[in-house]
Amino acid sequence: MKSLLGALLVLGLSVLLALAVKSDNGYILIGYKQWSVEGSLAFFLILNLLLFIALHYLVRGVVRLWSIPRGVHQWQERRVSERARRELNQGLVELSEGHWQSAEKKLTRHAERSDAPLLNYLAAARSAQQQNAHDRRDHYLQLAHESMPSADVAVGLTQAELQLAHAQLEQALATLQHLRQIAPRHTHVLKLLKELYQRIGDWKELNNLLPELRRQKVVDERELQALELAMHRRLLEEAAQDQAPQALLQAWKAFPASVRENEEMITRYAHLLKERGADDQVENLLQQAIERNWSDELVELYGRVDAADASVQLRHAESWLKGQPRNAKLLLALARLCLKNRLWGKARSYLEASIGAQPSVAAYRELGFLVERMGEKELAMSFFRAGLELSSDTPLPDLPTSLGGQNQIENYREEPNPTDINPPRLEVVSDKKSWPGPRP
Repeated sequence: MKSLLGALLVLGLSVLLALAVKSDNGYILIGYKQWSVEGSLAFFLILNLLLFIALHYLVRGVVRLWSIPRGVHQWQERRVSERARRELNQGLVELSEGHWQSAEKKLTRHAERSDAPLLNYLAAARSAQQQNAHDRRDHYLQLAHESMPSADVAVGLTQAELQLAHAQLEQALATLQHLRQIAPRHTHVLKLLKELYQRIGDWKELNNLLPELRRQKVVDERELQALELAMHRRLLEEAAQDQAPQALLQAWKAFPASVRENEEMITRYAHLLKERGADDQVENLLQQAIERNWSDELVELYGRVDAADASVQLRHAESWLKGQPRNAKLLLALARLCLKNRLWGKARSYLEASIGAQPSVAAYRELGFLVERMGEKELAMSFFRAGLELSSDTPLPDLPTSLGGQNQIENYREEPNPTDINPPRLEVVSDKKSWPGPRP
């Protein structure tokens, strides 16, 4: 449509010009010394127009001839750039498919001519890493840094990831520490540092890194809490290996309150103290923890503590019965404390109450041993059997009262049977009082 309107406009102007020339052709005279040129004005205008057009195309031709070498060079540059772009795409595809050697060749062949040589060299470094060619990998990383010095963080992160993948932990640590100086709040740098400190077991540095991990939200809160507990557990175990008597206590006091109130950490700290023979400290620790926040597991552990004053320990535990009168764990712990205080009848009552609240293998076992020492062997066997049935997924088989004659029993015992071995009897030695005799 535009071409048609343009043609109509040119045709109209041509008609108007022809009518104007026909009505008055005009006259022009040009003289120079003895020379003179005269003619119509229309002819002179048309001649000037033709000369202008000829001169225009002549100048354009000369300019094009002059720019041919530069045009050829630009064409070659575009061709090489297109080839480099094609090689980059193919190299990335080869890298994704796991063809490391061919990917490295394609990525480095025209890397200098590529629009993004940084990508070529970083991908080539990953290809070389997969071939265990670490010298070539480091060379490509150096070229990547030289191609774009402002991308120091990107190059350093790639280098750190590759070093971590190849278990070059010392080199990765140096790289990440350098990156943290450049970008102290970079989340990926902090995440890699966290993983590295976990791998090398540097829990003190990880502890120093935790506030920054929380501020930058590198990991979610749940993972951060799990990481914090794991780290403090490791620090606690390292302190337990220290021969200094106060090392473990100082490490525990240095932990934040949220960690010191965690049940898992309290249990671990109590076991470490118990290994050192500090049962009085364990008793005080567990008493405060239980009164602050009730825990059946801590109560069960409290019953196993051998404090210096067992009677005071028993009174503390019995004070908890007001709030937990039917707690099987508490009743079992009270029974154990009664045994330490040589209160046999009271211990039996607590064991029976624990079984009544919630039967457990431990309660049946300890009650069986107790009544056995009291002389009630048949009752003890019934408790042992009940505990055995409770610990097994399948009920015990129903056997006849008599297995047959003497010959059948002897034939049955010709083959070795581990149940024929009698377990050793438990003997209790005490300097306070002897076990009571059997009940009437």
